[in-house]
Amino acid sequence: MPLYESTFIARQDLSRQDVAKLAEQYAAIVQQGGGKLVKNEYWGLRPLAYRIHKNRKGHYTMLGLDAPFEAVKEMQRNMGINESILRTLTVRVDELGAEPSPMMNQRSAREEGESETVETPMPIPEGE
Repeated sequence: MPLYESTFIARQDLSRQDVAKLAEQYAAIVQQGGGKLVKNEYWGLRPLAYRIHKNRKGHYTMLGLDAPFEAVKEMQRNMGINESILRTLTVRVDELGAEPSPMMNQRSAREEGESETVETPMPIPEGE
C-alpha cells in the first residue's frame, strides 16, 4: 500500500486531549478503509504565519499512514468538513522513518535548551 504523511492544524482553543481525539478519529477512518496508522506526532501549539479564522496559533499534528488512496481520500474529506481543523496537507512519501521527524527533534532540542539556558549579559564594546 502507498505511504502518506498527513499534517493538520487544529484551532488554538482546543485542548491537547481534543486534538488527540481528532487524530484517533482520523486513524479510525483510515483503519476502516483497510489502512493503518504508522506514526502519530503532536508538534504542539505553534504560531501561524498569518491569521486563519481569527486564530493566531494552532495545534500541529502529523499522521504517518500506510493506506489505500480511497481511505486517505475519505479522511481528507472528513478533515475538510470539521470546523476545528484550520488547514491540512497530505503528501505521498516513499518511506516513513521510524525516527522522529525534524519537527519533533527541533522541539526536543528547544525544550532541552530552555532547561539548560543560563542568561549572560552581552559585552558592551568600549568606545561607544
